[in-house]
Amino acid sequence: MIFDFKMIQKAYQAFPGRIEAARKILQKPMTLTEKILYGHLFNGAPELPYERGTDYVDFSPDRVAMQDATAQMALLQFMQAGKAKAAVPSTVHCDHLIQAKSGAIEDLKRAMTTNQEVYDFLGSVSNKYGIGFWKPGAGIIHQVVLENYAFPGGMMIGTDSHTVNAGGLGMVAIGVGGADAVDVMAGMPWELKFPKLVGVKLTGKLSGWTSAKDVILKVAGILTVKGGTGKIVEYFGDGAASISCTGKGTICNMGAEIGATTSLFGYDEKMKAYLTGTGRADVAAEADQIAEHLTGDPEVYANPEKYFDEVIEIDLSTLEPHINGPFSPDRAWPISQFAKAVEDNGYPEKLEVGLIGSCTNSSYEDITRAASVARQAGEKDLKVAAEYTITPGSELVRYTIERDGLILIFEEIGGVVLANACGPCIGQWARKDADKQEKNSIITSFNRNFAKRADGNPNTHSFVASPEIVTAMAIAGDMCFNPLTDTLVNEKGVEVKLDEPQGLELPEKGFEVEDNGYQAPAEDGKDVNITVDPLSKRLQLLSPFSPWNGEDLTDLRLLIKAKGKCTTDHISMAGPWLRFRGHLDNISDNMLIGAVNAANEQTNSVLNQLSGNYEPVPATARAYKEKSIGSIVIGDENYGEGSSREHAAMEPRHLGVRVVLVKSFARIHETNLKKQGMLGLTFQNKEDYDLVREGDLVDVLGLKELAPGKALEIKLHHSDGSTDHFKAMHTLNNNQIEWFRAGSALNLIRQKNQ
Repeated sequence: MIFDFKMIQKAYQAFPGRIEAARKILQKPMTLTEKILYGHLFNGAPELPYERGTDYVDFSPDRVAMQDATAQMALLQFMQAGKAKAAVPSTVHCDHLIQAKSGAIEDLKRAMTTNQEVYDFLGSVSNKYGIGFWKPGAGIIHQVVLENYAFPGGMMIGTDSHTVNAGGLGMVAIGVGGADAVDVMAGMPWELKFPKLVGVKLTGKLSGWTSAKDVILKVAGILTVKGGTGKIVEYFGDGAASISCTGKGTICNMGAEIGATTSLFGYDEKMKAYLTGTGRADVAAEADQIAEHLTGDPEVYANPEKYFDEVIEIDLSTLEPHINGPFSPDRAWPISQFAKAVEDNGYPEKLEVGLIGSCTNSSYEDITRAASVARQAGEKDLKVAAEYTITPGSELVRYTIERDGLILIFEEIGGVVLANACGPCIGQWARKDADKQEKNSIITSFNRNFAKRADGNPNTHSFVASPEIVTAMAIAGDMCFNPLTDTLVNEKGVEVKLDEPQGLELPEKGFEVEDNGYQAPAEDGKDVNITVDPLSKRLQLLSPFSPWNGEDLTDLRLLIKAKGKCTTDHISMAGPWLRFRGHLDNISDNMLIGAVNAANEQTNSVLNQLSGNYEPVPATARAYKEKSIGSIVIGDENYGEGSSREHAAMEPRHLGVRVVLVKSFARIHETNLKKQGMLGLTFQNKEDYDLVREGDLVDVLGLKELAPGKALEIKLHHSDGSTDHFKAMHTLNNNQIEWFRAGSALNLIRQKNQ
């Protein structure tokens, strides 16, 4: 079955004409990124070239994808939009709420019971509004999208930061908050600041222990976690053409870790093979007809410095396997230097757990390469020294690898196969004894490794590598082991060396599955009723946020001055809190509990200016809200890095925070704040961050004259009676200023539809 084939045909029919219209305006060769962006303008052909990094542009994405944790809030908002049906093809994927504990069968069974209320809600809303529904166990959203929906030259948005995975099939696929998804599902234009362009030229060819994962681990080390902010990364070159489609997906997936808007590759034979292998040969045939438009122009790739804002070149033939971490996905170590890094930094040398899979590395190729290493444990009389888990990306992959005997290989070395879900990668891991908070090391083929993310233990040193390196390290149980050079002593006392991994890009006998987990919506959902129990602890209908009252914001209480890294995990933790993703008031009890308070170097301990005591952040915010007192959050660099979860913006809004003032924002989080009617501001001079003191009252002045590019005045009233003044900047355009005035973007949509 090919989903939305007529939509794809229509898009391809229009694509060449749109590219030609854009080319006349630009008067230069075009990157693939530009072709797709200009090919998806909401109003059709452009009138003028857009300035990268400056101009806001309205787009018309082809589709929307939502995972179950973020879909709850997205669909609760969509229910207020006044629409009878989603305007573009949209899907919901139940992958985040399944906790990894015992193994696939038991974990899925428990999740079906625990989350039944939420699954029923998502299923009924999907049924009513014409949205495709992928049941629990069907797989991880990004793997399922790659297998079923992604197509070269398309544009999609998804309520998960790793939506960018679809760039492996040549899409501009962008992670967003739920309010953005509502815009597109309601048939409204979707707004994005036209991104800057980074070109990554890949030469040579991967071999031996080096894999596609090592490309992005290397790039993350070069660009850091904020080096891609406001940029799209386009990969090209002979090396790019040699990487499998799912390998391309892995590279694009972890582009989220450098803050990139998205990443993508041009259409090639590897993509064609994957489309054909997943039952979409007809899509490949359509793509072949316009193949010249589904990659950058030859002149661009011949002289990339002329057409990209930044160019990086990587020789795949000399690229080493990398291990990144701990605590940040951009801390990159070539494997030849990693043992010394472990020793010099005092990282725990013993490896406790190796985990492979997740949306980043759960393809058939990934599994076969890891299995080729795992098989050697038995063949070479090696005893596996660490725990080992395997997370298939979809039921299609799981069923196929079971058919081909790969699951048995993992189980024979003690591996535990988990459900086709996110699991430990997003903190859905009931890890035994994690509450003891002992210092330990784990290594995963996931994408993120922030402190406490996987198991809630701040002392778990989490490292990221390819599935084959993870498997080798799990066999050794030693973080200083280098499978490229080192030997292991087997149970017979003989030194043995692991052979290089071998893998297959696609199964020789083709993919196979009995039930892929898809549930089609009703043709006409007008008679489908959606009910939410007012006493539910997991679901809560939304009330509109109040519009701006037309006055400056004065006497705001400083809620917290966050110090250092403050990701969306710090602002709104996942893990056990996922159960409240559909209940704004309940989940708001996790607001900023992971952020470090600069005043006392503690988490979840801030000065309540009403009581004079140090209290939890949410409780303090609620105390201010109860007295109708607004508050402000101060933050450091790249504030809101990580997930697309809009709860990190909605919770402060719900608890009375009016302004978030930081040194710099991660892209998705800044947009989410704007959508919810919040003021997201940045220090004009970053040194002014140091002027903010505990106990401050803060004024934000100049709101009546709020205009694009115009600074606002910040006045600090210190507890000793002194004051400080400085300027704060914003990136609001005229449309976004209307969101602020209306109280939220959704308020404006509802007004227009009424």
